[in-house]
Amino acid sequence: MKLLFIGDVVGQNGCDFLSKKIYHIKKEHNIDITVINGENSATGNGITRNSADFLFNIGADVITTGNHCFKRRESAEIFEDDRILRPLNYPEGCIGKGICTIDFGAFKVAVINLMGTVGLEPLDNPFTCIDNILKSINTPNIFVDFHAEATSEKKAMGHYLAKRVTAVLGTHTHVQTADEIILENHTAYITDAGMTGAELSVLGVDTKPVIERFRFHYPERFTESTNPCFINGVVITFDEKLGKSNKIERIIVR
Repeated sequence: MKLLFIGDVVGQNGCDFLSKKIYHIKKEHNIDITVINGENSATGNGITRNSADFLFNIGADVITTGNHCFKRRESAEIFEDDRILRPLNYPEGCIGKGICTIDFGAFKVAVINLMGTVGLEPLDNPFTCIDNILKSINTPNIFVDFHAEATSEKKAMGHYLAKRVTAVLGTHTHVQTADEIILENHTAYITDAGMTGAELSVLGVDTKPVIERFRFHYPERFTESTNPCFINGVVITFDEKLGKSNKIERIIVR
């Protein structure tokens, strides 16, 4: 089996470019399951019903998010959809779920959304939360989107979950890393899958206001860049009977 994971999709431009390319990506790699991080898919940041529906319509099976999951308060109800995840380690009672299980009949695939706490919101301990949820999962095919700021926290989670899950895929920094690996001959890992959006930008937004913000420490309004886009992600080949990854391949489509 093959799973396609697409890094953070940024705004309408990122969505539109992905819609033009995703069919060819899936066909070229013989993709069976597609997971897309959509927490920045709405114009102006966050995720909305419209942007989520757009991603489903172009081929997403599951949408993961991160620290911008509740950026749009009016869209909180979208997390009643089991296919749209918010980080698992939000407090008990919070709307939404952090895990989605897809039933293919002969086997199941679980997708978990988890968020780091270094430099981000002080959520529940992600290591403790993942330990607790793994006890209740009845499939060996487990893919974790670990949305975190610190590379050290991501690396630690990768090693912590080695041989316990099929893959640990980092998101949030929007910069694809070149450290893809199969840990302990079982778990696919990458520190960050990257982003889908304007390549000549600062994390998908226009460069000028970001530069001004860093230069003068004065509030600036960030706007989505309209420069040509690229797609970052990974393709994971795994044994659905054992939940074991055999290959992880970075993709960049311009």
